[in-house]
Amino acid sequence: MRFLYTLAMYLVTPLIVLRLALRGFRSRPYYWRWAERFGFFNAPLNLRDSLWVHAVSVGEVNAAEPLIKALKRDYPGAPLVVTTVTPTGTARVRQLFGDSVFHIYLPYDLPYAVNRFLAGVRPRLALIVETEIWPNLYFACRRRGIPLMIVNARLSERSLRGYRPRPLRGMVRAALSCVDLVAAQSQTDAERYRLIGAPPERVMVCGNLKSDMPVPQDAPAAGERLREHWGAGRPVWIAASTHEGEEQAVLEAHLEVLKHLPDALLLIAPRHPERFRPVEHAVRSLGFAFGSYGADGMPSPSHQVFVIDAMGQLMPFYAAAGVAFVGGSLVPIGGHNALEPASLGTPVLVGPHTFNSEEITASLIDDGGALRVPGSGALGETVLRLLCDEGRRRDMGRAARRVFERERGAVGRLMALIAAQLRK
Repeated sequence: MRFLYTLAMYLVTPLIVLRLALRGFRSRPYYWRWAERFGFFNAPLNLRDSLWVHAVSVGEVNAAEPLIKALKRDYPGAPLVVTTVTPTGTARVRQLFGDSVFHIYLPYDLPYAVNRFLAGVRPRLALIVETEIWPNLYFACRRRGIPLMIVNARLSERSLRGYRPRPLRGMVRAALSCVDLVAAQSQTDAERYRLIGAPPERVMVCGNLKSDMPVPQDAPAAGERLREHWGAGRPVWIAASTHEGEEQAVLEAHLEVLKHLPDALLLIAPRHPERFRPVEHAVRSLGFAFGSYGADGMPSPSHQVFVIDAMGQLMPFYAAAGVAFVGGSLVPIGGHNALEPASLGTPVLVGPHTFNSEEITASLIDDGGALRVPGSGALGETVLRLLCDEGRRRDMGRAARRVFERERGAVGRLMALIAAQLRK
């Protein structure tokens, strides 16, 4: 079966490259460093016995941040390698860690590319973040005797269905037999990994690394400065990590809010840089008075909408906002990190699609720190209701913060498992 999979990978590679080229029309960084995607790169001489962390994109890099910092602290002499798949993930690695880690794109799952990559990186341990099952990569790690762990492992119901068709079932099971440990986010994720073939004795629950993300100490003060700049007491909400299909709904919701709160301000932060210009165009076409982070730096009292067209700048804005809608949830993306606003005591709103973090979202909702809107039509009404009820926002913010604090500790549990693995 793996032969057929590999043959299929070779056949579809030209289409994958074409897709990359087409994406490059919208985001120029997709044109950069193509050779790395086939395993060609200049490896530093000191990479022997490296610790390798793979995080697909921005969300996984953010989740891995506390883990990578713990690895740097506990293994200061070990070279750290971080791989990503997307340019936005690459930019986030650079923003967080600079040159203190060696970054490279993960190659396509082709045997020659994978072997060239592993020969250059020479890892002592491989840590795959969340949900990345690449058969040729996993088998190559086993052949080379490289311990392999899936950390912060999650598996949505949709992904579970995708891995279970009969033609794939045996190959997925064989690939997972190469994994030394699956450290799952939740009991549900652990059970799903067992269902697709992970050896039960190698699966355990460690919690969600996102709950251990560092909360910037200056975020509350920065949020206060923002509020003073745009006008203390002004009703403000943020729509963060939005996708195509959500921004228009968010802007229409803000029109509804403005009918009742004419001084309200919407902060909108698209998930991907290629969305910055289309969002600004949509804002302009609806006639809003607006500014942007890149052009203005801070929202002014005259702005009705402010576009955060920069990566990694959300926390001060979360701290300043009265309500936070977390995107990727009105459309079937699966939702993004609701623990970020929760960590700052900001009430959270999510849409119906939160399968990327089912248990955390359920905890926030059940404990009163978050509300779920059934669809885009209900967003404006829900935001308006919360902006008009300071007591409700205060109670929700406290509840959200309690959930965040309760979930902490995943990094410590995971680091103990990593230490045990490295002692073998």
